[in-house]
Parts: sequence; C-alpha cells; structure tokens
Amino acid sequence: MNSNNDRRVILRATNLTKDLPLGKVVVHAVRGVDLTIFENEMVGIVGPSGSGKSTLLGLIGGLDVPTEGRIEIDGVDVTNMSEGKLTEVRNQKIGFVFQFFNLVPTLTALENVALPIQFAQRPKFDPEQRARDLLDMLGLANRLNHRPMELSGGQQQRVAIARALANNPPLLLADEPTGNLDSEASVVVLDALRDVWRETGTTVVLVTHDHELASQMGRVLHLIDGRIIDKEVSV
Repeated sequence: MNSNNDRRVILRATNLTKDLPLGKVVVHAVRGVDLTIFENEMVGIVGPSGSGKSTLLGLIGGLDVPTEGRIEIDGVDVTNMSEGKLTEVRNQKIGFVFQFFNLVPTLTALENVALPIQFAQRPKFDPEQRARDLLDMLGLANRLNHRPMELSGGQQQRVAIARALANNPPLLLADEPTGNLDSEASVVVLDALRDVWRETGTTVVLVTHDHELASQMGRVLHLIDGRIIDKEVSV
C-alpha cells in the first residue's frame, strides 16, 4: 500500500473555526480543527449531539463559511471563493448525502440522479446513462421509474447516494446517512457506501453519533466540543 506521502490530498482543513452567535453568547461550534484526508480513504467522524459534527461537515463541504481557517478541496482553496465559483466546485468535486434524503418528490429515481449532471456547466456524462449505471451499481435497476414515495427509506437513501455520485466527485460527504433508517436499512446503506468506495475510489467522509457505525470506516476521528481529540485506525 502507498504511504500517505504518495497519495493525493482530497481535503485539507487548517485551523478551521466556526463561532455561532446565540443571543448574547457565542457558541464555539468548531475550534481550530486541522484535518487532512487522502484519496480513496473512508473516514468516520464520530461524536455526541452538539459536538460540532454537522457544522464541521458543512464547512468542509463549502455549505458554510468559517470564522477562521482555510479549506482546500482537491487542491482548490475554497475559503474565500465567490458563491458562483463555490457552487461549481461543489457540483464537480463534492457529493452530499444527508439524513433526510432531499429527493425531488415529483421525479423518478432516474430523474433525481440525472439532475446534477443536467445542471453541470461542463457535463462529463450522458445524464440518463450515468443515472442508470449508478442505480444499477447500488442495486436499484428495477426501481428506475419509481418516485420517492414508492420507495422504502433505504432505497431512497441509495438513490440519494447515486445522485451524490452523478458527476463523479472525488469527495463524498455523508451526514448521519443512516439516522432516519431502521437497523436493517442502515446495514444496506452502509454496504452501499462501502461498495461506492471500493468500486469508484471516491473518498468518503461520514459523520455519525454511532460509534459502532464509525468503527467500520477505515479511519475514525473523535470530535468533542468542536475539537478532534484523537485519531484511530480500524481494520
């Protein structure tokens, strides 16, 4: 296996800080986080409710602006980027999967997955064929023409994963992706994320409060009170 020195850096955060005003009090949601994540890693960020996990994910995904610090995505410094350029970076370099699936209810699974390609300024793929290929990879070839309300929760989340991969981003960010699912569907979704990691080489960063779920990632980071307190590698 190559050492990290030989691997491309997909995400680098330096002194990442986010302060949130709450009335007369300032909440220090993220406190000086330094983080480097390499290509083809599968990283779990675990911590209790209120530890800053979702805030950290929003920062590294360009959905929020840090109070201090710097963020690079696949070699591109996005810290002070204009919203227009940041939107393009998110569309091309980052896939998002959330606890709530955020699928367009009036569109089929195929149409939901094809949507990000249709919005891309420089599409890499034929939208329909790419959507078919991704849904097939995630075991949904027989659900292409079903709308979200016709799918189970686990199936909807797999459609959301396929949509996140539509433009072949180097980085996939998952915020509590099994938090709205029962245990059986959670296993299916976790297996789907591992399949994505193995078959596409996409770097996966997953945040969760579930230590057992996080332990199945290749690397686990513990976040407490907005700080990464230690790091461990799991098998």
